[in-house]
Amino acid sequence: MYKIKRWENLDGNFGILERWSEYIQELFYDERGQQPETQKPIEGPPILKAEVEKTMNDMKNGKAAGPDQIPIELLQTLGNWGIDQLTKLLNWIYDTGNIPKDMLISTFIILQKKPGATECENHRTISLMSHTLKLLLKILLTRIRSKIKPEISETQFGFVANKGTTNAIFTMMMLMERCIETQKDLYLCFIDYSKAFDKVRHEELFHILDNLDIDGKDLRILKTLYWKQTATVREGGEHSEETPITRGVRQGCILSPDLFNLYSEMILRELDNIQGIGLGGHNINKIC
Repeated sequence: MYKIKRWENLDGNFGILERWSEYIQELFYDERGQQPETQKPIEGPPILKAEVEKTMNDMKNGKAAGPDQIPIELLQTLGNWGIDQLTKLLNWIYDTGNIPKDMLISTFIILQKKPGATECENHRTISLMSHTLKLLLKILLTRIRSKIKPEISETQFGFVANKGTTNAIFTMMMLMERCIETQKDLYLCFIDYSKAFDKVRHEELFHILDNLDIDGKDLRILKTLYWKQTATVREGGEHSEETPITRGVRQGCILSPDLFNLYSEMILRELDNIQGIGLGGHNINKIC
């Protein structure tokens, strides 16, 4: 376990920030390779001014700014001129595949899960990122969601529009009642993913994405984002050193739920041939 307090070893005393930095390195570390090349043609429609304007208007106000300290409200006050400049910037990123370093840094804010917690695992991290990057990623999500959605099965309830945990529980109860009525045996196996978001392997995730009908420019941006992202921890008004993030979907990123669903869907497809319960001509053997 990782203690949030000063401790001493052969190298001397380490403060809270240093200990948090060590914990983050351990949590998000993976021995991955170099950033993979995008095998598809590097093409994709340009980002339109109308896309930027609509996405900006859809973003919520009152959210904490990222490391660049530029909130969405400031971008909105720039009016039409600001939308023109943002459109040029986002198209430059989109066309070159280069993301400015300030937009690649996330700041982790630490919150206790319970009073008096002294172990890092008993804390929750909230990620603050550039609002300009959020703007770009919301546009990308709109473009790629239609390519990801068909891959998600009907038995997937987590992070799916108009579905949720209550729907999954209700479905499970109905299946149990039906088995009791028909006097059929029902065997249940519950899988608890420990820190599932933080353990997604990037190389495998992008192997999946490479096989979808996603434009080359969109893929290149996502690969750059995942391979060059870093994070710092803010505690007591101070920041730790930057730590590379080499594992897990990005905390606080609008793309993460869709990417995680796609990743878990491909894992659970290995169960498709296992006999489950026949319902409406379908073999139901998992509920996610």
